[in-house]
Amino acid sequence: MTSQTTHTEVDLLIHARWIVPVNARQDVLDNHCLAIRDGLIVDILPSAQADQRYRAARQQHLPVHALIPGLVNTHGHAAMSLFRGSADDLPLMTWLQEHIWPMEARWISEEFVYHGTQLAIAEMLRGGTTCFADMYFFPEASARAATEAGMRVQLAAPIIDFPTPWAPDAMTAVNKTTRLHDDWRHSDLVSTAFGPHAPYSVSDEPLRRIATLAEQLDIPIHMHVHETAGEVTDALNSDGRRPLRRLHDLNLLSPRLLCVHATAIDDEDLALLKESGAHVVHCPESNLKLASGFCEVHRLQQHGINVALGTDGAASNNDLDLIAEMRTAAMLAKAVAGQASALPAYDALAMATINGARAMGLDQQIGSLEAGKRADIVAINFNQFNTMPVYHAVSHLVYSTQSSQVSHVWINGQLVLDQGELTTINRRKLTEHIQLWQTRLQENS
Repeated sequence: MTSQTTHTEVDLLIHARWIVPVNARQDVLDNHCLAIRDGLIVDILPSAQADQRYRAARQQHLPVHALIPGLVNTHGHAAMSLFRGSADDLPLMTWLQEHIWPMEARWISEEFVYHGTQLAIAEMLRGGTTCFADMYFFPEASARAATEAGMRVQLAAPIIDFPTPWAPDAMTAVNKTTRLHDDWRHSDLVSTAFGPHAPYSVSDEPLRRIATLAEQLDIPIHMHVHETAGEVTDALNSDGRRPLRRLHDLNLLSPRLLCVHATAIDDEDLALLKESGAHVVHCPESNLKLASGFCEVHRLQQHGINVALGTDGAASNNDLDLIAEMRTAAMLAKAVAGQASALPAYDALAMATINGARAMGLDQQIGSLEAGKRADIVAINFNQFNTMPVYHAVSHLVYSTQSSQVSHVWINGQLVLDQGELTTINRRKLTEHIQLWQTRLQENS
């Protein structure tokens, strides 16, 4: 008698030369594969053992590729892609008050947000981003664009004291955010968060309400915090407190809070961040372009503060390339700290993956390649001159890779980028919409 081997049925086996799971051991696995079933990773094992254990409906062989978790863009304003290049080389408040806010007042609509978000999603998918946090108006339109594309998004609905195209005041925006949460709480791709714009643009009453509701609903709060030294100086002059101290006094500092930018942090601020468990979202290229200041990533990490990575919007970056952002973050951290060992490559990759997922409260689902997590996966082709030879795969991912080397992207096990081609977005139709918006804005500028 001969014994028969029982194989476990799976939907997909992805074989790759390297797998970088982004785990605590900082593993780099050679000639391994991922087994995927029902949109989840069920196993990571040597490719040589896969056929003995699994029977797959499909197999993908990537012999010169590295597999990494889908990148997590932890802060941005997706629809602002339609404003790309419209107001450059300006300081933050001039850029915001004299250009961006007037343009938004004139142009923002559900249609604008839907098409602008489609453009942002196409760019992000092409560069390996599978999840993004979006702080922008008409978040329902962003959710529609994301779900149609099979993209993961956290809607940080914007809240600000003065009237916007989405809400006449902050409390109305707070109420609309709670309804947004109810509408999308069962979605597989869409999660929600509160998005108070900044300490200087949201008054105490809405912030107290947000703190209470965020705890009740157990959702994050995204906020621009200490974006510039000038913001801190203005707060001290008007209120006598640094913005983080005021947020602390309003019970807003907690592990739910994502402090975006954080370029002006003193010892008191550092202690508040550490004590509260709040997160920092670093947007290095936007900060550089607006001359907003430098986030001291190495110092924050030394004190145990979780630092994630974001691109900010394409109106102030001017792209949504998280691979380039990762390289900039790593280089800048070394210069700011004065240490070449600051923010090594694996830690920079973690900022763009698991750290972002943790900040958004999604780290049990995404951010690393582990059994039981969602199959959000990116394949990067190292068979290019700029990534030859390969001694250390993670070094190449951070210091050498270009976003054009992203060949395949899966979200929930669904192939959304195949050999560099988008599978869920009609490129021709999207291009037509963007050209119409360009004409409209140029003719009425």
